[in-house]
Amino acid sequence: MIELDHFERKILRELQRDASQTTAEIADKVGLTPSPCWRRIDRLEKEGLIRKRVALLDRRKVGLNAQVFAQVKLNAHGRANLDEFSDAIGGFPEVLEAFVLLGTMDFMLRIVAKDIEAYERFFFERLSKLPGVQEINSTVALSEIKSTHELPI
Repeated sequence: MIELDHFERKILRELQRDASQTTAEIADKVGLTPSPCWRRIDRLEKEGLIRKRVALLDRRKVGLNAQVFAQVKLNAHGRANLDEFSDAIGGFPEVLEAFVLLGTMDFMLRIVAKDIEAYERFFFERLSKLPGVQEINSTVALSEIKSTHELPI
């Protein structure tokens, strides 16, 4: 863990809210001049606290209306080759997030698709055909109550 001072925390909060702000705008909001603000941002990027800056899209407005959480259990052979499964799902653009779990299931995936029929095709034609897959439990999200990428720093 990297120690952050008051200004760096404020800078990170601002960047999480809107990474398209200029350094001058961020500096003004956090109480610094642009040069020291830029140096702090540069350091935070070099140290890996800021991994990248992106635009967050509204999935529904681009036609991805279905969001599904899939718990995947691998058979004994599959568990011996977690990397193979991880690499395969890493290549699926429909899989937005993937977590290795401790418990009865091995993976939790967050998947988006145009609709339930598109998810069904993805499920049968790609996900369930991966080597080592024993069981998949899918849960369809009906509505989204909270979605944020802002860490509480």
